[in-house]
Amino acid sequence: MIPPATRHRPFDERFAPCLIRLAALLRHNLLLVRREPGPQISRLVMPLVLLAVLQPLYRTVGTTAEAATGMMVMFAMLAVSVIGSGILVERLWRTWTRLHATPARPAEILLAKALPAYALLLLQQALVVAFAVAVFGMPLRHPVLLAAAIAVWCAVLLCVGALLGSLVRSPAALSSVQDIVGLLCTAVGGALVPLTVLPHWVRAAAPASPGYWAVGMLRSALAGSPGATGRDAAVLGALGVVAAVLAGRRLTWSRTHV
Repeated sequence: MIPPATRHRPFDERFAPCLIRLAALLRHNLLLVRREPGPQISRLVMPLVLLAVLQPLYRTVGTTAEAATGMMVMFAMLAVSVIGSGILVERLWRTWTRLHATPARPAEILLAKALPAYALLLLQQALVVAFAVAVFGMPLRHPVLLAAAIAVWCAVLLCVGALLGSLVRSPAALSSVQDIVGLLCTAVGGALVPLTVLPHWVRAAAPASPGYWAVGMLRSALAGSPGATGRDAAVLGALGVVAAVLAGRRLTWSRTHV
């Protein structure tokens, strides 16, 4: 039987230690990000530059919305290394096992890694949307639906990035996998060029790419179609759940170093 004193403890008393540990881990991870801000700045600026360069091309084959969603998908996929590299560095430094030896729980460790990366991805996507609206006049009639779609997309990428960070054995391997798979999924998914102008075999293979569902979800959200947005979000969510489960199993093994 649970003692009355334990059963009736206030909420803040029960969860204060968890919040303190999480805050300490967040400070540690934010410090690592601040020491090398260059990669993060490039991930925020490059989508805007490429959108400005390619937007005139999309006037002949599509719309500003297609150009913007293409940049959102491509550079978000290329940014999966944000959390992947954070996990890989801990494994390379042999500090992941030490973190598990602290009072911090595995969920707290992963959450502290994920939150800064999630904030960066959300900021990147928001900047592309704001740039497209302010500079090119892209209509934004359903901001809440678009925000929900972006939140789902970024969460899925975090799960995939965590899985990559738990599997690869070096930064070079992580960079290679990210670049090759990211660009392949982006191109095959119709993010760079509309699927209507691509070869038939590419259109047939497109549904196998996460980029295809991400592009469809974001464009459906911009068009104000909750049904299509939810369908594509469900597919991406299933992918995210699988990646999260595999990453969690890998990172909770007793031997997680490289």
